Amino acid sequence: MRFLYVAPRYHTNQTDIMKGLIEHGHEVCFISHYAAIIEDYSYVTPIVLGYSALYRLIDYLYVKVIHREDPEAIVFKIQHGFPPMRRLKKLICGFAPDVVILRERSVYSMAAYRICRRKGYPCILYNQNPLWSEPEKRDLAHRLVSRMTPQLRMTPVIGRKGPGTSIKENDYFVPFVIEPRRAPKERDYFADGKVHILCIGKYEIRKHHLLLLGAVETLLKESQDNDGIQVTLVGEATGHFQKEYCEQVRCYVTEHHMENIVTVKTNVPRDRMEEEYLAADVYVIPSTREMASVSQLEAMSYSLPVICSDTNGTACYVEDQETGYLFRDCDPEDLTDKLRGMLSDRERMKRMGAAGYLALTEKYNFRTYFETIQVMLQKIRCI
Repeated sequence: MRFLYVAPRYHTNQTDIMKGLIEHGHEVCFISHYAAIIEDYSYVTPIVLGYSALYRLIDYLYVKVIHREDPEAIVFKIQHGFPPMRRLKKLICGFAPDVVILRERSVYSMAAYRICRRKGYPCILYNQNPLWSEPEKRDLAHRLVSRMTPQLRMTPVIGRKGPGTSIKENDYFVPFVIEPRRAPKERDYFADGKVHILCIGKYEIRKHHLLLLGAVETLLKESQDNDGIQVTLVGEATGHFQKEYCEQVRCYVTEHHMENIVTVKTNVPRDRMEEEYLAADVYVIPSTREMASVSQLEAMSYSLPVICSDTNGTACYVEDQETGYLFRDCDPEDLTDKLRGMLSDRERMKRMGAAGYLALTEKYNFRTYFETIQVMLQKIRCI
């Protein structure tokens, strides 16, 4: 089959999906709006199509002039950027896909969907809104957006069943795919007799590096054991705001005399990330407003237990007290408590890591991803 993806960027959470498609004999074309600094092109190199000349002017005014003090302004283009239509049409029609997966209900996706509908190419919407969701809004704007984007939607986020939520007829759970990397028996733990905590995330305020460091500091004060814990922070720091926040993190480490405990790393190449996971004993993702992170699955693929915020969209991949712990979002005391519980029993940490590795192999594999896509395509043919 010929798979076409259109998305803002070629994210690392796509790597093992691309690997599975290529190794099973499928053709893949990936069109991205832009390229990030750290990406993995081992299996697919995206075509970075970019935006139309008109939108590039709009984006410059929006980001550099009107909202130059807002670190979130850069994401405006994800929803509102529009492509060079002639080039997009040429790429899509030249590839003649059997299935098209469009990321987000965005102007870019609407443009691609319009081309695909005219040519009869089946399309699936991919976003990270929860599977269990509230009824769609029915005002004119939302109805128009719904008509201009694919009817069938897939998401890696299950969400929570509750009052007012349901699973819509055309919505499907399609998990992130991460291949097993290192089984429990194939790796070592507690090098030098210490517990090594790993945290990976862009240097942004919402990633809550300081929340984690505060929790670690509390535990160190309780035990007076300044040699029993090591923390490694790994993240991207390329833009102005990221570099500024990374400096805040470094200053915190210095001011709180944690230089011998905490290592701050920036812009680590993708091919060196395995070293970080294998050097760790527990993985912590303390961020808030996280729609769907894949790093906890990567940690599980290396047989690591995970501590994750309960509002993380993919917190569903962490089975509380089985493969790790969930802590209350933005709650320093609860994060400290979960860390304390995790570090108190090293054998339990290893058991949780093994349970996470097993869950990964059984639930979050390429076969599940591909089979669900086939079910969705069959339904599209029947509509």
